[in-house]
Amino acid sequence: MRVLAGVLLVVWLALGGFTGPYAGKLSEVAENDNSAFLPNSAESTQVAELQKKFQQENVIPAIVVVERSGGLTPEDRKYLADEVAGFKASPVIPAQDGEAAQAIVLLDPAKDVKDAVFELRDGTRGAPQGLTVLVTGPAAQVADLVEAFGGIDGLLLLVAGGVVALILLVVYRSPLLPLVVLVSAVFALGLASFVVYLLAKNDVLALNGQSQGILSILVVGAATDYALLLVSRYREELRDTEDKIAAVKTAWRGTIEPIAASAGTVILGLLCLLFSDLDSNKGLGPVAAIGIAAALITTMTFLPATLALLGRGAFWPFAPKFGSQHPETSGLWGRVATLVRRKPRAIWIVTTLVLLAGAAFLPQLKASGTAQSDVFLTPVESVAGQELLSRHFPGGTGSPTVIIASEGSTDEVVRKAEVDGVADVRPSGTADGLVRIEATLKDAPDSDAAVATVERLRAAVDGIDGTKVGGPTATLLDTRTTSEHDRTLIIPIVLLVIFLILTVLLRSLLAPLLLIGTVVLSFAATMGVSALVFNHVFDFPGADPVVPLFGFVFLVALGIDYNIFLMTRVREETRELGTVEGTLRGLSLTGGVITSAGVVLAATFAALAVLPILFLTQIAFIVAFGVLLDTLLVRSLLVPALSVHIGGRIWWPSKLR
Repeated sequence: MRVLAGVLLVVWLALGGFTGPYAGKLSEVAENDNSAFLPNSAESTQVAELQKKFQQENVIPAIVVVERSGGLTPEDRKYLADEVAGFKASPVIPAQDGEAAQAIVLLDPAKDVKDAVFELRDGTRGAPQGLTVLVTGPAAQVADLVEAFGGIDGLLLLVAGGVVALILLVVYRSPLLPLVVLVSAVFALGLASFVVYLLAKNDVLALNGQSQGILSILVVGAATDYALLLVSRYREELRDTEDKIAAVKTAWRGTIEPIAASAGTVILGLLCLLFSDLDSNKGLGPVAAIGIAAALITTMTFLPATLALLGRGAFWPFAPKFGSQHPETSGLWGRVATLVRRKPRAIWIVTTLVLLAGAAFLPQLKASGTAQSDVFLTPVESVAGQELLSRHFPGGTGSPTVIIASEGSTDEVVRKAEVDGVADVRPSGTADGLVRIEATLKDAPDSDAAVATVERLRAAVDGIDGTKVGGPTATLLDTRTTSEHDRTLIIPIVLLVIFLILTVLLRSLLAPLLLIGTVVLSFAATMGVSALVFNHVFDFPGADPVVPLFGFVFLVALGIDYNIFLMTRVREETRELGTVEGTLRGLSLTGGVITSAGVVLAATFAALAVLPILFLTQIAFIVAFGVLLDTLLVRSLLVPALSVHIGGRIWWPSKLR
């Protein structure tokens, strides 16, 4: 065993050195353009494909806009023309009020859009005194988004790692063991990043900044959770077994089933995202699943090998002694178990009412979508530029809605396209019997008002000889619609998959139904509380439709995680002690480690809030709060109280009592 442990350690050190750098390379293969993720069936995707008939190359516009209160001077207009002269740009377009002008710069999306946008911005720093110069438009939004996600490779992992290290120091009161657990998590992240990098680079899966950030947090949190369970069982065995190798073997055998079951549940739950029509959602499923698999592999190979070599020294200076008492059964969780024994019915009724009170606010959650400019939680130039542009020009200038129709229907389409919210409609080219018509919207292309205009526009031209409406605003609309469809489809699939897993794991039908019911109720309460916080504390403008879906997938999978940790131990103890005593002993033995795991996972997900992105901040709060709710209320009180109150019938139709 010592030889095997040594070999495993050497292999992981070599593998970690090779794969580690790939965590910093994921940004190279991440795509942050929403249009790249829509299915081929989306109308805006079809328009984008048809547009290739009208243009020789694919382009993405950036808009350089200038403003001077009191009116632009000839020197201001010349300055703007000179600044865009080195790019493929439109002539200078003055505003009717004379106080602003713009130039549309066409950039190649196949090249680094961020660098091109920042080159434009750097060139505008020497503007005449009193002239405001900003770079906005779709290209600038992509550049600012890529810049915002730049913290993933450094700041995010630094914050998450620091928080986990602090919690582990408190839990273990040992300087060595937290280091070993963190190294295990780092190896898992390196392995996952390497696999994801290869798959994304070869277009097997789609990776964006959101998936990249979630991958980092999920791997660190899951690897630490699994490590806590294994290390806790190892410390428990060291009190009953003098031989450290035998203790490692027993701990490994005792935890492989719940850890593997937990990982398998989360993996299958995440893979349900493959049913999504959005490639960004489809990508997150396997990306996150790969992360969980890497955490499982590392925890069950590198960590036991290291523990076998370190022995009791891993816990220095508070190493467990052979023959010493198990403090788990007499401390806080022993008292919690006693409380559950005395008043199981009162406990499950009160905790259920608390969860229902939180769930009552769920209808207040605003998850119908937000403007693209609301994605950023800190000031960025693309948003400021769009606001400036909208003060002097129709909001959709530079990002027109595109209508593709048959050439013979041009007049009819142009006439019917003049709906409320459209500032100007005009043909802009013909090809292969088709006409390209540009509709400039009055409102900013990423606004709710613009989305409503596109809905009216589509309704107006619907049925005119295959006419289709696309462009940036239509892409935003199709993304929202697809996200809502995904939410309705995937949530029932996740519940079914998890029910089947729990049925096999617990050899019961009733227990899985109860566990899923408690977790779903916990999710509803979490979303209700989140609605209150988002609306009245943070004053968020709303949420993307995908936020409840991601929140559900993570919270249900991870919430079931802790119930699996508890109930597999309860089932193990029930074989000898019966259901009531087995539940109470399982609760007292696992209470500390599962609570620690919940705190670690909540803290790591909370670290997502350091990135100034609305979606990630909302996911950070939802998962952190929900995990704590599951850990401290559902798993600690509600589930044990139900198990004690129902008794042996909870294992129905199994004969286990």
